[in-house]
Amino acid sequence: MEKNKLKQIALITGATSGIGEATAKRLANRFSLILCGRREEKLFELSNSLSNLTTVKTLTFDVRNKDDVIDKLKGLEGEWKNIAILINNAGNAHGLDFIHEGDIEDWDMMIDTNVKGLLYVSREVLQTMVKNNSGHIINIGSIAGKEVYPKGNIYCASKFAVDAISQGMRIDLNKHNIKVSQINPGLVETNFSMVRFKDDEERSKAVYKDVNPLVSEDIANVIDYVISSPENVNISDITVLAKSQASSTVINRD
Repeated sequence: MEKNKLKQIALITGATSGIGEATAKRLANRFSLILCGRREEKLFELSNSLSNLTTVKTLTFDVRNKDDVIDKLKGLEGEWKNIAILINNAGNAHGLDFIHEGDIEDWDMMIDTNVKGLLYVSREVLQTMVKNNSGHIINIGSIAGKEVYPKGNIYCASKFAVDAISQGMRIDLNKHNIKVSQINPGLVETNFSMVRFKDDEERSKAVYKDVNPLVSEDIANVIDYVISSPENVNISDITVLAKSQASSTVINRD
């Protein structure tokens, strides 16, 4: 349901589950929302659940599909074009293999989603942000973009790219009054491991065994905090770990 008067607009990619869904729920009291994802039925359910709190528009596309991204974002009409906050959350890990044993389709999936998809969405949204001389981009990176771990190779490379892109954005967009922030979660219990291990429940559960990980709402709270900072403050880069995690590979399991 759309209401007539829009609040400041936040666009969230990967909104149908995990961090994206939690962030939509967290921001619904203060923002009108554009929720993006591949699963139309999930977007519809989330939109319905939030419609009593705010005005919601849904866009169904895969960030890897450049033409679809451009078509859907260019299709926004009226006030909906004036996106104030872009949260580049869509991303994934596929496989956990030694570099010489990696699946090329997995590599393509990670690079096309985590790097190229982020760029496709950002470039289109930035056309209006630059024109408005205002905006805030929040890229969801990873601890994997700060340090490399065994068998992480291409996933880590894709998140190192997000780190570099975020820094480049911050430099290039500085004169346009646009904030750029990056949030780098550590171990977060979402469907991340199920995707990485291709629905292997045993391997997925082992990732979180005997540890108290972060949950999606923890990252949503950090995103809200970053957005809520005073106009003269840009929180450029945060790494968020569970108390029991010291690095990608050092985890205190009880």
